[in-house]
Amino acid sequence: MKYILFFLFASFVSTAQVTKEQLNIMPWPQNISLNQGSFALTKNFKVNITGAPNSRIFIGATNFLRRLDGRTGLFFNQGFINGLNEVPDAELQINCVRSGKIELYEDESYLLEVTANKITINATTDVGALHALETLLQLLQNNSTSYYFPTSNISDFPRFTWRGLMIDVARHFMPIDVIKRNLDGMAAVKMNVFHWHLVDDQGWRIEMKKHPKLIQMASDGNYYTQEEIKSVVKYAADRGILVVPEIDVPGHGSAILTAYPEIGSKVVNLNVGSGENGQQFTQVQSYTLERNAGIFTPTLDPSNPKTYQLLSEFFDEICPLFPGKFFHIGGDENEGKDWDSNPKIQEFKKKHNLATNHELQTYFTMQLIPMLKKHKKELMGWEEIMTKNMSKDAIIHSWRGTNEGQAAGQSLVEAVKGGYKTVLSNGYYIDLMLGVENHYTVDPMPKNVTLTNEEKARILGGEATMWTELVTPGTIDSRVWPRTAAIAERFWSNENITDINSLRKRLNTVSFRLEELGLTHLKSKEGLLRNISNNQENEALLDMSNICEPIKQYSRNKGGTEYQMYSPLTLFADVCTPDASDAIGFDGAVTNYLNNKTNENQIIVTNYLNKWIKMHTDLTILSNNAPLVQPLLPLSKSIKDISEQLLLKIDKKQNIDVSVLNGLLENCNSKEHADVELAVYNSLKKLVQA
Repeated sequence: MKYILFFLFASFVSTAQVTKEQLNIMPWPQNISLNQGSFALTKNFKVNITGAPNSRIFIGATNFLRRLDGRTGLFFNQGFINGLNEVPDAELQINCVRSGKIELYEDESYLLEVTANKITINATTDVGALHALETLLQLLQNNSTSYYFPTSNISDFPRFTWRGLMIDVARHFMPIDVIKRNLDGMAAVKMNVFHWHLVDDQGWRIEMKKHPKLIQMASDGNYYTQEEIKSVVKYAADRGILVVPEIDVPGHGSAILTAYPEIGSKVVNLNVGSGENGQQFTQVQSYTLERNAGIFTPTLDPSNPKTYQLLSEFFDEICPLFPGKFFHIGGDENEGKDWDSNPKIQEFKKKHNLATNHELQTYFTMQLIPMLKKHKKELMGWEEIMTKNMSKDAIIHSWRGTNEGQAAGQSLVEAVKGGYKTVLSNGYYIDLMLGVENHYTVDPMPKNVTLTNEEKARILGGEATMWTELVTPGTIDSRVWPRTAAIAERFWSNENITDINSLRKRLNTVSFRLEELGLTHLKSKEGLLRNISNNQENEALLDMSNICEPIKQYSRNKGGTEYQMYSPLTLFADVCTPDASDAIGFDGAVTNYLNNKTNENQIIVTNYLNKWIKMHTDLTILSNNAPLVQPLLPLSKSIKDISEQLLLKIDKKQNIDVSVLNGLLENCNSKEHADVELAVYNSLKKLVQA
């Protein structure tokens, strides 16, 4: 009897005293209060929907129920939710006033109340209700025997209306299942804009029934059928996500010009001759798909009427596939080299009083606006489209920063002060392989800049960008997630939610929960490790991957030529991710030890050092039958060598020559091996300097 009473008391305590610090909600809600008590889940848990929602709520609520059942293993009695007010006495009541529209500025707010015997979601739209269901899933707690929701009240709404993720499918084609699972990931963290970069130098990815040459000559057979595109748009809409397509023009034009070289800007070789019937002919310059990464010269000819004729026809076929009101035309990185060398284009500039290539590009872009307005679309482009003559109806996508000689977000400020709506991507380039803190500390609303309320309102939000020069369908999830969840929080939550320790703690749980949606950012690692280890025991390889990160920025693919679009991306650098787990843990251990040199803190540090000494020995043995391990050995030896010396310093209290330690430390700062860097370098430096 005493045991039973103790067990019941322990269960009551564990379910009644949940604190905000225990919650793993992301994005963090605008307002949340926790109360004493809990709502206990049983197999009889059911969902009921009332109001006048879009039918997407039935899909969303059913998916919620299946995910919750998968986490708890309770075998819920309720299967599929197909209509309104099916179970009036259900414990979860969802009320939606009206059908939500998949567009900007829609009401995405919700109220969520959890009491001991009932859960209520009230939302103006079903889109808001879908967000509430994601929050409710993240509220789930458990003790040793049961699952429950803490009694609570949450009122929530997004800070920014544009919370986007861009995926480039031109460099490396991404099959439909990859796109859809990432849409599920977006919905889980309340992102609402999917920017689909469909055309670039490396490929055209849209089936064109009226212009089949584009897929016959410029896709390598990798493209989406129009029915597949429609299915993605519907799949996204069912999750409250707007799809924005991008066709990049006039630069990045290799794919288009491979199919239609006659609208290219490169100077034509005038080989005038006679055919069989005596007719005159000229040779048209040819183009090919680009296999490298970088900025290339092929550019559409803005002086050729056929350029606009073809683009208009392209838009006529593509725009109906995307019911949303925005169309991204790229407009970035046009160096104008082919324009400068083409006399006909130079004459066109003079005739139209266009002093610079920038003005010529503005002329070009302005011709696209009526083509898109015909289909009720608003033009959006990368920041290079912004000039004094650019239509104020265009949306400016700010992306350049300090690497391009500009202050971070400078173009965003210029855009809003110039009367343009704008979206920020500078600071959210997740392909740069920077740690989560680099992105989390960037805010779409610029600091230390005075903006009027009207100017602030023109900042629509932000967008994470996943360029795929070094990404395949097998690795893309590990490059997008979980960091994008942190970016999503920056777009949704109050600007004061900035605690990096809280973020990391919550992100650990959010990350593994994303796997229930089919994302592979965690599970794909094991397959790559098997390949590298030649299917041998790979614990040492795993340990190495937990202290290494891919080298940053675009240094891995030097000059854009080390990797072609068909090169292998199955190497150690593809296993490693930003925010290497043991590097974060080691840094915390070092900080604690240096602040308080207790025996317990010292043991934690020395355990890491001993592990890395053994790791090098094991990797050396592993490499005897695994050639792909060989490039790692110089780095693993470097960390072994310095670990041995630091153990002598810390454990044995020996005086180690500072010059010896500094030399070993510099070896750990190398970026010349296996396209990775030791993420523990700065922590080791703290120990050396101490």
